Amino acid sequence: MSVQGVFNTRVTESSSIWTANAFVQCSAFLVCMAAWAATDRSNLLGVFKVEPKYMLLGGVMGAAITWTVIKSMDMLGPAKAVLFIVVAQIAAAYLIELFGLFGTQKADWEWRKAIGMALAVAGIAVFKWE
Repeated sequence: MSVQGVFNTRVTESSSIWTANAFVQCSAFLVCMAAWAATDRSNLLGVFKVEPKYMLLGGVMGAAITWTVIKSMDMLGPAKAVLFIVVAQIAAAYLIELFGLFGTQKADWEWRKAIGMALAVAGIAVFKWE
């Protein structure tokens, strides 16, 4: 993610954030289609059988994630941006587990995970400390 974020941010400097984002998503699509053709060859339309249908919004989220990574890399620099992104991703993932969201198995509250999250947030403060 770090290297991709830097690459995408540099592409944005030569075009625009949405042009760069579109290029990233289209090139990812082409790579995935080539990998599918070379290895998998399962039914392409099988993805539309997923229930609930909102699970198909991963690509929309991908575009939003690419946008936020580009913006944060540009505003904060690669190291700070990745630090914030990773901590936010861990927090979001733990909340998804705690509440059993999106069909995931519900996890029990664990103090050690909360302490780990607090340490990660403290790490942000230490990293930003000047």
